[in-house]
Amino acid sequence: MTTPTEQQSLSHLDDQGRAQMVDVGAKDITSREAVARGYVSIQPETARLIREGLMKKGDVLTVAQIAGIMGAKKTAELIPLCHPLPLDKVDVDLTLDEARSRISITATASTSARTGVEMEALTAVSVAALTLYDMCKAVDRAITIEAIRLIRKRGGRSGDINIESEE
Repeated sequence: MTTPTEQQSLSHLDDQGRAQMVDVGAKDITSREAVARGYVSIQPETARLIREGLMKKGDVLTVAQIAGIMGAKKTAELIPLCHPLPLDKVDVDLTLDEARSRISITATASTSARTGVEMEALTAVSVAALTLYDMCKAVDRAITIEAIRLIRKRGGRSGDINIESEE
């Protein structure tokens, strides 16, 4: 994997240092997939309320799952230099871990395109986390969103990259 210090230049900057959308027109259309993960830490009482379905705003995990999928679909509208991609599939999995008082969010996005879907997977996790925050903030002021990151990617010129093992 190339580190930032090894790269010749940043792809979203032109020769004068101005922002630009990368030209991917000459790249081949290939199958691509990305997996991202993050966590939302909550109080034990909040975890209990979620498990028992007692949150006033409804089924917290299902609403956050749908929000994450919607977020992936809107990535190019939210991130200025992202290419709009035809998403083949987006999965968002939320797991309530009462022992650790947190919710694990894992998003997988796939496409057949000229550029990767890392931003879509990361956006899905981010929007799901923000939705959890919004739905739980009335009962838990100590919520934290943590460790949103890319876990792995597949396809494209750089090939398969596993950044960390999946839990």
